[in-house]
Amino acid sequence: MTAPEIYIAVGSNIDPEENVPASVRLLALSVDIVAVSTFYWTAPLDRPEQARFLNGVVQITTNLEPRPLKFDVLRPIEARLGRVRGSDRHAARTIDLDVALWDDRVIDEEGLRIPDPDVRTRSFIAVPLLELAPDLVLPDTGERLASLPAATASARLVEAAGIKKLLEERI
Repeated sequence: MTAPEIYIAVGSNIDPEENVPASVRLLALSVDIVAVSTFYWTAPLDRPEQARFLNGVVQITTNLEPRPLKFDVLRPIEARLGRVRGSDRHAARTIDLDVALWDDRVIDEEGLRIPDPDVRTRSFIAVPLLELAPDLVLPDTGERLASLPAATASARLVEAAGIKKLLEERI
């Protein structure tokens, strides 16, 4: 049996150059990291007063199921790095780790949606994901990721020079 292709979206706009590498190192303690995308600087959504975000995607393998991965691995990493979750979805954050895709699985239950709906609309997830999986077809709709506007809207993304290499060296 082949390992599932699992993609984790990573983002931070509070000390991102420290928190992104720290989150990936912590993640590597619980899962196997297969690949790291290019990371990009992006403007915060609906909060022009906030600092810019550093965003990218990592591909992993694990024996865990989606819910334990999210709540027993990703959320504790966020908490360890000082993430405070509140009612404001667009608040600044030390780290944000989300399961973007999990092979051909479709899950829509309380607190867990795979594929993450943001894959279709947010270039800072779609573009790095497309780098790692150029032929990706979204399992819930059958859409090719490359054909979606978010995957071709890289004009607002600014490559974070050196971050990908730094992350690859530390895992």
